[in-house]
Amino acid sequence: MLPSAQTVTTTRHHTFFWRRLYSPGSDVCRVYRRADGGWDLRGTAVFHDEGLACDLGYEVTVDARWVTQAAHVRGHCGERAVDLHFRAGTDGRWRVGQGGEVGADSGVLAASCPDFDLNFSPATNMIAIRRMALQVGQQAQAPAAWLSFPDLRLQELPQVYRRLDAVRYQYDAPTVGYSGVLEVCEHGAVVHYPELFARSAS
Repeated sequence: MLPSAQTVTTTRHHTFFWRRLYSPGSDVCRVYRRADGGWDLRGTAVFHDEGLACDLGYEVTVDARWVTQAAHVRGHCGERAVDLHFRAGTDGRWRVGQGGEVGADSGVLAASCPDFDLNFSPATNMIAIRRMALQVGQQAQAPAAWLSFPDLRLQELPQVYRRLDAVRYQYDAPTVGYSGVLEVCEHGAVVHYPELFARSAS
């Protein structure tokens, strides 16, 4: 568990459940409000993709402005045991470690990538959406520290969000060849992610 989740009182505010549209699997995420004004996203994705049976738990901690502070991904990806910790270092770079050791430079700048994005989960799109708080008609670049799948390597992912109306965003991630209109709920969580995920009743 992330240190902030251990030391700061939290209150659960929302629970979201998604099913995968392109491979067997599902994802549940609980969002907690911390006493310091920040938020914790804690979830589990269970799926079969790229020939791998995976169960990956995740925790992402953001501050009151929805800027990511740290993340933890653990579980299994096929036969590989996963226990990865990420933190925005004092040197302005995302640092990564295994089994609680956070020290290696990932090569991704935290200052230019304030959002943490999990390739295997729709939960983390909410981070960029809440942080930017775009008005209808506004557009913004939102490069993210993106944990790719299946190699689970942190890299910079260029992203663009344009708010179309109260619940829809045009979303483009050109380096991975994705473009689609995301539908979100009033809390900023994705309801429909074309070709990838759909939210179910939770």
